[in-house]
Amino acid sequence: MPLANKKHLRQAMKAFKSARILVIGDLIIDHFIWGSVSRISPEAPVPVVNVTHDNLLLGGSANVLNNIYALGAQATICGVIGDDGMGDRLLTLLGELPSDPDGIVRIAGRPTTIKTRIIAQNQQVVRFDHEDNGPVNGVHLETIKKFISSHMASFDAVIVSDYDKGIITPELMDHLRDCLYEHPAIPLIIDPKPSQPERFRGATIITPNHHEAEQLSGIKITDEKSLQAAGEKMLADLGGMAVLITRGEAGMGLIERGKEPITIPTVAREVFDVTGAGDTVIATLALGLAAKLSYADAATLANYAAGIVVGKVGTATASQKELLEVIK
Repeated sequence: MPLANKKHLRQAMKAFKSARILVIGDLIIDHFIWGSVSRISPEAPVPVVNVTHDNLLLGGSANVLNNIYALGAQATICGVIGDDGMGDRLLTLLGELPSDPDGIVRIAGRPTTIKTRIIAQNQQVVRFDHEDNGPVNGVHLETIKKFISSHMASFDAVIVSDYDKGIITPELMDHLRDCLYEHPAIPLIIDPKPSQPERFRGATIITPNHHEAEQLSGIKITDEKSLQAAGEKMLADLGGMAVLITRGEAGMGLIERGKEPITIPTVAREVFDVTGAGDTVIATLALGLAAKLSYADAATLANYAAGIVVGKVGTATASQKELLEVIK
């Protein structure tokens, strides 16, 4: 099956400015500490990092949102944060997009999720996390469900960004499916974690990476044949229309119901950091589907966007200008 020509992809991107996407998922702050290493600690066989600066970036589902805005579209995010200082910082960062915070619920006693990465000589030295990944339930879940119900009709696509931090529960997904039943034209795009895969039944398309696809399907992916088998097993188990498996340097594999599988080779020239690449893929894929591209064409566009962000260090986005340039 032939993939889209570049002119067609650029034309479709004109529709991004009128697209509105709902992003549901785990809100995370990505904290980067930057420095250099010139010696090993005398206390333990570990490098001593001379810190030069640090920064806070939107991570997890918030990075999906950031990518959507970078591509010229609009989005609303739905999730939970702590009633703490880092939650305040996250809201400040979201306000710079600007993004409507009405879908965000603050929970007292639950910390805002922070992933701290120490980077030296453009390489990650260590990462440490602050989080509570217990399931969100009770009054907080009901508030989120009410928000989704009352706003669903205004969206062109829905993204579920699951980082396994407690927001994407079976109950929330059941409610989301009920809402989408009333709006069958709205595609549901899910970046899944392998735990409790039954949560993801009925997605329009899911976007697991290579290892997640192996866990979800129970099939070791070693070649094109096993890739197809894994994709078809996930379609059989979870329903939906397509599976897009991201494979790093091997590109992507698209398994669409009733069609021959498609391999999309990577377009990345250099790979410095894959942090957040999956967020870029699902954001671009959703916008492509909202612009009425086929699964194959939307996946091709997402592949171009991923090729941009892996060439950057840290949590990054692909701007609309960069994407237009790379597909020329």
